[in-house]
Amino acid sequence: MNFLEKLLDGVAVEWKAISEIFNLKNGYTPSTSKKEFWEGGSFPWFRMDDIRENGQILDDSLQKISESAVKGGKLFPANSIIIATSATIGEHALITVPYLANQRFTNLSLKDNYVETFDIKFIFYYCFLLADWCRKNTTMSSFASVDMNGFKKFQIPILCPDNPEKSLAIQAEIVRILDTFTALTAELTAELTDRKKQYNYYRDRLLSFEKGEVEWKTLGEIGEFIRGKRFTKADYVDEGIQAIHYGEIYTHYGVSASHTLSQVRAEMAASLRYAIPGDVVMAGVGETVEDVGKAVAWIGSEKVAIHDDSYAFRHSINPKFVSYMMQTTTFINEKAKYVSSGKVKRLLINGIEKVRIPIPYPNDPKKSVAEQARIVAILDKFDAITTSIREGLPREIALRQKQYEYYRDLLLTFPKPEEVETHLNSMEKSHG
Repeated sequence: MNFLEKLLDGVAVEWKAISEIFNLKNGYTPSTSKKEFWEGGSFPWFRMDDIRENGQILDDSLQKISESAVKGGKLFPANSIIIATSATIGEHALITVPYLANQRFTNLSLKDNYVETFDIKFIFYYCFLLADWCRKNTTMSSFASVDMNGFKKFQIPILCPDNPEKSLAIQAEIVRILDTFTALTAELTAELTDRKKQYNYYRDRLLSFEKGEVEWKTLGEIGEFIRGKRFTKADYVDEGIQAIHYGEIYTHYGVSASHTLSQVRAEMAASLRYAIPGDVVMAGVGETVEDVGKAVAWIGSEKVAIHDDSYAFRHSINPKFVSYMMQTTTFINEKAKYVSSGKVKRLLINGIEKVRIPIPYPNDPKKSVAEQARIVAILDKFDAITTSIREGLPREIALRQKQYEYYRDLLLTFPKPEEVETHLNSMEKSHG
């Protein structure tokens, strides 16, 4: 706190709306039916996959588009911010090269008269606060989206507006501190990534059943799919019916769950559809093939309401065994054949029913149950090492992240005009 007070001692702060400082433009996806837009492309086109795979400061994209796919021949300028204002709300990145992005992102490019005012890395870090605001100000329909009228009014601080040199020096010091925290967390995250790769390798080997007595059966032979019924954000309550929203399956839940993140109004009970204990709940829509069809085994003691963009797979196998199986590379590759290729990817249930999974010892039910339980116990240990926030690397990363977020919010909290006036008034009163 003493350091922060010295850093900001006597610093004036001016607040400006995002729409005053940035040019705001939506991303777009060139027509996928035109091969010339996608073949031999050299222009970066960013999607959520880029952030998930390569982080939040990006100079290249996983997918490129051709010059003919660029509307009006104009790219978004280098050193701009992309922030997701629909679907995976708040995810953002600093792009250091000229680029385009898909329609899930709103692009923030500094207006010419503000380029010399800001260190773009300072803006990048301040966008974590913007991301929090976005997640709290969404409208829920079939796809979540941000209140864009409020978004345009979100306030950005200009430090020392009358002394640009001092302003940039303070911004650079804040960036230096936050970069240090980021690097420390990145070391742990890299180690966790290696651990996850090892886990994925052993999981896929364990569930490949190269040896032993096994029969591969289609999901349609093993069980049935039950589609959920719609509920919206307006239906959420603090106490009510436990409910799983499709988006929570790939943002919140792991292999299994016994309690839900959300609850909906009790008076909706008769209009809902439910997963029962032992069902595996699958997301019906998403941005990527991995997200679509992502599964969570429901092992709670009571039934749980499921959203209409998700399905309950009802069967008589060990639910966690099925959920682990649905994480494997083999299953994901097979599942990909039955995911629609539109802007919003959807799971085709008539197709997914044809995907096969292995049943160990099919002619000996008792032995089959025991083998499924044995495999689940092994994978649970791996899963705890790589995903549990109560032990191992994930716990250490979570603690480091909390520390980082605390100091980030502290370093990026500046007095608003009304706070300054209140402070001055209180000082006057205290001095009589």
